[in-house]
Amino acid sequence: MSLDGKILARAKTRLDARRAENERRMSQRRALAYARDQRIAEIDSEMKRTVIDAIDVALKKGGDPVEALDAIRDRSLSLQEERALALTRAGLSPDYLSDSYFCPKCKDTGYDGTRLCSCLMDLYKEEQVKELSQLLKLGEESFDSFRLDYYSDEPDPRTGVSPRQMMAEVFDFAAEYARNFSSGSMNLFFRGGTGLGKTFLATSIARVVAENGFSVVYDTAASVFSKYEQERFGRGESVEGLRSEIKRIESCDLLIIDDLGTEMPTSFITSALYNIINTRLITGKKTIITSNLTPKELAGRYSSAVLSRLEGDFMSLRFVGRDIRRMKSGNWD
Repeated sequence: MSLDGKILARAKTRLDARRAENERRMSQRRALAYARDQRIAEIDSEMKRTVIDAIDVALKKGGDPVEALDAIRDRSLSLQEERALALTRAGLSPDYLSDSYFCPKCKDTGYDGTRLCSCLMDLYKEEQVKELSQLLKLGEESFDSFRLDYYSDEPDPRTGVSPRQMMAEVFDFAAEYARNFSSGSMNLFFRGGTGLGKTFLATSIARVVAENGFSVVYDTAASVFSKYEQERFGRGESVEGLRSEIKRIESCDLLIIDDLGTEMPTSFITSALYNIINTRLITGKKTIITSNLTPKELAGRYSSAVLSRLEGDFMSLRFVGRDIRRMKSGNWD
């Protein structure tokens, strides 16, 4: 699993805020306890000195450290007992000043040993979904809200299969793909006319995959290629920022390029598309591409090398039916 550095940084910032809030709360508790009984402050100071003494003994050469450490331990236990009694006399619970954490497992560090703690991963997943939400306005796009009743159940006279039946199979495949996404998943190519649910299912997949902790980048083809052009020709954002965005595009676990074919066709864009697809194939990263173009239109628009990758390394899913957006608006010619 590849984590998005930008999103992980935001998750760590939230974890830092949690830790700061916890430290602020403990500081307030200490202030209250010390105000009620000065002896509690003295005990805390003595307990800190016992820790320093233990470190000194551990580092000191010669002598018998066991006896010294045992004495320090006994002193520490005695101080803890005295502090508990003092807190009780002050009208506070015996564990009022005990360390407490949002995540006891990692003590709010974000790391369980050398691995990311589950608490930090949960924050990462939340930030990942937020990132997608800004682009997709997530809320409606989910497998639960996908409606098959928009597709006709009249069998196609050529195939004997109705659009609803075909789309039910596409839906089931997409839902299973999202639930079981891994480094061994396939690359997908969603093709079909406008308003048939390609973007809806692609974003539904993005939601589930992101919630499972994988790094996901969703963007339109026009926006993706614009970043490459700006980086190449030095327009717009800083080159460093654009390179960071391009790195995310090329290295995320799942890249979704929506509406391929809506961008202005140029040789540079064809080259960029090939580079994206080929780089991700070589590194084992997964890609979903949606397009309204027919196979013939794809062949005429892009190079044979791009077409070869799409035909040979992507599973093609055909979307059929009538334009759902027009059906919802009631605007039929």
